[in-house]
Amino acid sequence: MSDVLCFEPSIMTHPFNPMTDEEMLICSKLIKDSYSAADKPHFLQIDRLDPPKKDMIKYLEAEKAGHSVPFIARVLYAYFYIGDILHKALVNTTYHHVITDQALPKGVQGPLLPEDVAEMEKLATSHPICKAEIAKLKLPSSVRVVCDPWMNGVDCVEDRLLCQCYMYLANANHSESNHYSLPLKFSPVFEMLTKKFVRMDYLPSGGVGEEAIQDTLPWTKFPFVEYHPDLNGESQIRDLKPLIIEQPEGPSFSIEDHRIKWQEWDFYVIPTVREGLVLYNIHFKGRSIIYRLSMSEMTVPYGDPRSPFHRKQAFDLGDCGFGTNGNRLSLGCDCLGVIKYFDNRRTNRDGEPQFIPNTVCLHEQDYGLLYKHVNFRTLQSVVARRRELVIQTIATVANYEYSINYIFDQVGEIKIQVRATGILSTMPLDEGVTVPWGTNVGPMALASYHQHLLSFRVDPALDGHNNTVCYDDVLRMEPNTKLNPNNVGFYTKRTIVQKSGYIDQSPFTNRAPKIINEHVINKISKKPVAYKIVMPARQLMMADPNSYNAKRAQYAQQQVWVTKYHDNELYAAGEFTNQSQDDTGVGEWAARNDQVRDTDNVVWLTLGFTHIPKCEDFPVMPVEIHEIGLTPFGFFEKNPALDLPQASNAFNKSQYYPDSDHPSSAHGPSCCHKSSL
Repeated sequence: MSDVLCFEPSIMTHPFNPMTDEEMLICSKLIKDSYSAADKPHFLQIDRLDPPKKDMIKYLEAEKAGHSVPFIARVLYAYFYIGDILHKALVNTTYHHVITDQALPKGVQGPLLPEDVAEMEKLATSHPICKAEIAKLKLPSSVRVVCDPWMNGVDCVEDRLLCQCYMYLANANHSESNHYSLPLKFSPVFEMLTKKFVRMDYLPSGGVGEEAIQDTLPWTKFPFVEYHPDLNGESQIRDLKPLIIEQPEGPSFSIEDHRIKWQEWDFYVIPTVREGLVLYNIHFKGRSIIYRLSMSEMTVPYGDPRSPFHRKQAFDLGDCGFGTNGNRLSLGCDCLGVIKYFDNRRTNRDGEPQFIPNTVCLHEQDYGLLYKHVNFRTLQSVVARRRELVIQTIATVANYEYSINYIFDQVGEIKIQVRATGILSTMPLDEGVTVPWGTNVGPMALASYHQHLLSFRVDPALDGHNNTVCYDDVLRMEPNTKLNPNNVGFYTKRTIVQKSGYIDQSPFTNRAPKIINEHVINKISKKPVAYKIVMPARQLMMADPNSYNAKRAQYAQQQVWVTKYHDNELYAAGEFTNQSQDDTGVGEWAARNDQVRDTDNVVWLTLGFTHIPKCEDFPVMPVEIHEIGLTPFGFFEKNPALDLPQASNAFNKSQYYPDSDHPSSAHGPSCCHKSSL
């Protein structure tokens, strides 16, 4: 082969490393060269494909042992349209070879490209039919029309890629005016690829049982509810003094390329187009914990039963791409302290790299006490503060912002934290009207009830890749027995998950799912080493099981799923979610009834929260925080943080608040010496 690239493995990029600009250009050029000029590919997404796990395990074992690592070629995937048919190609960018180019069945749609969405936004105000509708409003020059393009959603079989355009009004004199406070009552629908006008939907704005009517009349009321400091009407800004996070000796983490080492943790941070970021090969104190950790999908179904709002169901990863919409994070705003940033990149429709700087940030933070004990006899204390390492990415998906944080502590725990903020997606509302499926957040704006249902994919590797999932229930002992004569006893009962499927929630038995390694027994507890999954029981998918909303997101109907590992099974609702009819992900894989005990398996965790909007969520929403914990449970023989330095003010350099009534306060106790109780 004349186009083979010959590289020594020693100078090849690490298999986990993100796609480079050069690799993207190689991939897109090879695809374009395989088509005639008349069949120009319209690219949607290009990114690195995970190496086969069996090959990667050998690579990591050799890397850990300091041996020569095996050669692994770089492979990228690409989604693109030829005409209106979606294609998926795999391209070996090491040897410049198109491995496969598959035309997908008509009706399968790919993720939305930002440039295509921007064209829909312009079309919704420039198309003659839309302009005619806008003209009926007879708007003053101080008011402009704004469009939010949405994926069409599903209520029937549809083989065209459609875009539903929701229309709003905003202050024409300020680019940051909050258009969500004045939704309009008409909504054009277009074919995204051909730009063809499909229909005009008229939106209901009245009470229960009232249908939408075509009543675009002159618009005379403009009660904007603004959030921007220039517009929100707040003349007095609170007095707030700087709170400076200083690290005069630098951070406690070290970075080599994309490999992070911090407080006995060792793992890789890799930005990606679809998931935002992925963590690989997570170790703590030299022991393997997780092979791959990522957010897999997020669906946001709305509970407004009226047409066309019943179709509002976004799949923010599959329909759009979390990395594609990643924020450009800023010092002093999104994270504080000494910050390490990682960049991302996506394709445009021509297969050219679009650079997205600073989409992932890494920093340390203090989070209070880690442990403390005061000997009440001697008044001597031991105390260590909890230092955390935070890996954060934030994406803006139209109106909402989602901050995804992976938080590591010094005791071996990983927290998966989600912070939802941004602006509520609103619907038009007639003055004086209320409905039971939403909250009035402005004089003419309704925020419908909706859900955020996120799936996190955990590929566990507790002291090896053959793991087992179980759950422990806390139960009362049988009363009035020889074993429990005083009727106060309770115990735990363990159930092993044998086949692929899900674990039912059971909050009243304190059900605790765990990942265990049955081959490694803790010398103290005499039980298999384990990590506990800490997540409170939550309400899951509210849509009827026979609805499209539920059929497209079976993962969102259960909290914990277990499936047998297969390469490239990464996305909880399936690979192609845009206008999908069914779940081709976890629901399908769990139904295989695979043996999952003591094997290479995957755990899928659904973090769900039902959002009943409140007035305080508007015009911009304070963060709502939800978490999953992955915490060692008999993985160690004792507290693994006993090697931490004790907290002292010589180290932390705190200061007393100046208080003239207590000038002697400077001689108060030190935290590591005698203290009063």
